[in-house]
Amino acid sequence: MRQQSPSASARHLDRGRGLAYAAAFLVTVLWSSSFVFIKWGLVDIPPLFFATTRYALAFLILLAVEVGLASRRETRGHPPRKGQTALLVIAGVSGYTVAQGFQFVGLYYLPAVATSFVLNFTPFFALLIGVTTLGEGASLTQIGGLGLSLVGAYAFFSDRVAWGGQWLGVAVVVASGIGWAIYVVLVRAIQRDGAIDSLRLTTITMGVGVAGMAAMTAASGEYAGLTSSGLAIVIWLATANTAFAFFLWNWVLRAIPAYELTMLQDLMLIEIAVFAFLFLGEEITPLMLGGMALVLLGALAAQIRGTRVERAALRRSAEVGRTGAPQTQSQP
Repeated sequence: MRQQSPSASARHLDRGRGLAYAAAFLVTVLWSSSFVFIKWGLVDIPPLFFATTRYALAFLILLAVEVGLASRRETRGHPPRKGQTALLVIAGVSGYTVAQGFQFVGLYYLPAVATSFVLNFTPFFALLIGVTTLGEGASLTQIGGLGLSLVGAYAFFSDRVAWGGQWLGVAVVVASGIGWAIYVVLVRAIQRDGAIDSLRLTTITMGVGVAGMAAMTAASGEYAGLTSSGLAIVIWLATANTAFAFFLWNWVLRAIPAYELTMLQDLMLIEIAVFAFLFLGEEITPLMLGGMALVLLGALAAQIRGTRVERAALRRSAEVGRTGAPQTQSQP
């Protein structure tokens, strides 16, 4: 058998990584475009009902794939342990019922740019939760990043064009970000032993979260018949921006460690601003741009320690082939 030269292998590796980065960028574009589709859909669809139908369909797709893969596996994965079952339920409620459900409600009240801006504080929420519950320390760089982001938040919200004085919307989106931060911390704890792969983990937590969303929708009494355009948006968000993006992102993680994708994912703040300007007609002032830049830099600083921890975790998990990793920002 003819062996490849070292230079040919290197070129092949570079092409593979280039393709993986292109795929990762496509995922961030899909996630960023969700803000536009959700704002369009909210014209006719109540927010909680919208979130429930979108994630219920996505859950059914992931469940079908999970069942299909399970039937082909020679050995089935271990069922969640008793302690893990409770963590999975809490993660599902926090990561989907609260984080995703409230995000739709927040987008009902706030512009897409303001919603994305608030959600960029999720790494700080996760940092604070990790410090208080897992005993993780905060570095001076992370504390400095928090201070930088607070200055950016002051600059952003001092311009009423950014958010229109909708305090309720800001509070709901903050709750969404805290919910996702709790999800990230819980998933980190669940995945430490590598017993549950990312597909099963996402399917279980999303199913729990959808049940919670359905209960909230029933309690609110807000239902609406889906128009043809509304149904098309729900189907697109569930298939392309959720199920397809999930599989593509996990494929990317096979070639590129998640910590290398941190900066690319954080750039969603800029992508969403561009999409909101082009397709939603949202105004972006220089003061808002300055605040966004400061928060982006602060969020990157907040994740420096997390990337180092993740490198060590990836090295420990290489033998068992884990590819899933929780995101630092809630993905719509």
